[in-house]
Amino acid sequence: MEPPVPLPDPDTQGFWDATAQGALAVARCTECARWQQPPTERCRHCGGVPAFEPVTGRGTIYSFIVIRQQTVPGHEAPYVCALVELEESPDVRLTAIVRCAPEEARVGMPVRAVIAPVGSSGFAAPEFVPAD
Repeated sequence: MEPPVPLPDPDTQGFWDATAQGALAVARCTECARWQQPPTERCRHCGGVPAFEPVTGRGTIYSFIVIRQQTVPGHEAPYVCALVELEESPDVRLTAIVRCAPEEARVGMPVRAVIAPVGSSGFAAPEFVPAD
């Protein structure tokens, strides 16, 4: 069974365009410079227009759960699903799979993004691995 593929919309297209190029990008307001995650058409702080900017992909696990049932095709249970706080801003958190043993995962654990293919669709999405 093929994993589901996200459907980009005008607010998220820049994010998915970046992952297709093997990079991670997050929306940032062009007026007040605040990061926007999830991305929206207008900045929720000042009403400005966000644009996608590359980010390092480094961060820390803010929170996580261990999935013990097979729910994502291509990922054998158990696996870690985490809320990762990116180093660019404590307001920027991404939900993603972390490739580590469940017993290794911990809040505050340094991680870095890798862009992984989603099945055979040609689509790519961020996952995280422990930082070196």
